[in-house]
Amino acid sequence: MRRSRLAAGVLAAAVIAGTAATLTTTATAAPSQVATTAALSNNWYAAAPYLMPQSNNPPDPTAVMAATGLKAFQLAFILAPNGGGCSPTWDGTSAVSSDTNVAGVISRIRGAGGDVSVSVGGYGGTKLGQTCGSVSATAAAYQQVIDKYSLKAIDFDLEEPEYENTAAIANELGAAKQLQASNPGIFVSVTMPGTAAGTGWFGTQLLDQAKSIGFSPNNFSIMPFDGGFNGGASQVSALEAFHGLLVSHMGWDSTTAYAHEGFSGMNGKSDAAEMFYQADFETVLNYATSHGLGRFTFWSVNRDRQCGSSTDNGICSNVTQNDWDFTKYSVRFAGATPPSTPPPTSPTNPGTCSAAAYQAATIYTGGNVVSYNGHKWTAKWWTQGEAPSTGGSGVWTDNGPC
Repeated sequence: MRRSRLAAGVLAAAVIAGTAATLTTTATAAPSQVATTAALSNNWYAAAPYLMPQSNNPPDPTAVMAATGLKAFQLAFILAPNGGGCSPTWDGTSAVSSDTNVAGVISRIRGAGGDVSVSVGGYGGTKLGQTCGSVSATAAAYQQVIDKYSLKAIDFDLEEPEYENTAAIANELGAAKQLQASNPGIFVSVTMPGTAAGTGWFGTQLLDQAKSIGFSPNNFSIMPFDGGFNGGASQVSALEAFHGLLVSHMGWDSTTAYAHEGFSGMNGKSDAAEMFYQADFETVLNYATSHGLGRFTFWSVNRDRQCGSSTDNGICSNVTQNDWDFTKYSVRFAGATPPSTPPPTSPTNPGTCSAAAYQAATIYTGGNVVSYNGHKWTAKWWTQGEAPSTGGSGVWTDNGPC
């Protein structure tokens, strides 16, 4: 499932020169020895949203922490070198062994009372599971990352192009199991594409491989977006289907399966033009907490702000919001209460949305106009219970902000 990740970093290069330059200046001034901190409770690693620290116009993480109460970030992504090899790099270009930039960012987060997990893989790029020749070599490469940053948590984001590569997935899962044994207490998550059926054929093969080697991470998380999803209800349906797959493929009872299940969403406009609003995150959060899910995260903090002059999907959400609205759902999943902020306002024509608010129980017919999440929407034909969005059956026309 495609996310605006490495590609968006290139598209946003002009913007990155601003905020990212500030972060890099601070980071390189930090000592080469990464600041260490006591491990947070696992609820924070389970709630850590993704942040690209070197691209996609990264925000100041300590400012996000102060504004939201967040304590942990999921830093992305560790890849094999672009030129090949079995040594860990950031984004395929910056060797972990000589890194000072990300190390400085981590030290600042820890200095503010937080911590990080590091995500390996992601969409695109060459993964270490592909280039390292064995499970032990793959594990050794990731152990360098753990040692470099004194990590207490790591995420295996298993996507294309290695997702369909049986040998590469075997290396990744085998390495994850070895790291569990070598680093007692480390929090390990596995993230994979999501479908309406929970996950696809390769996802079920991944679960079977984990079962066959006796590997149980803290959670298996699916990404229910970029696959024809329509809001929070469709994501909850996918999570419930995935729960059934965890029971049948991992042999867990229902309660254990929920406790080892995770959600990894995308805030705002997805790469496939699905729209996920604050109300959708609320729907999924309620499901996650009421069913005892083991993880709730999203892609990404870099995007958790309203678009301005640029609508680049890698650096803003393309929905009406206050900065860090979606990050606060992660804080709530961790069991904390984020600071309150006023409701988001539309970037254009504020206060002129005179249409009645959408109501799920109301029947709408062609030509009816409603307001929803700061936009005005017109129904094309009869509908009930389908919240306004640009996806789904296509019944709603988005008339823009109001």
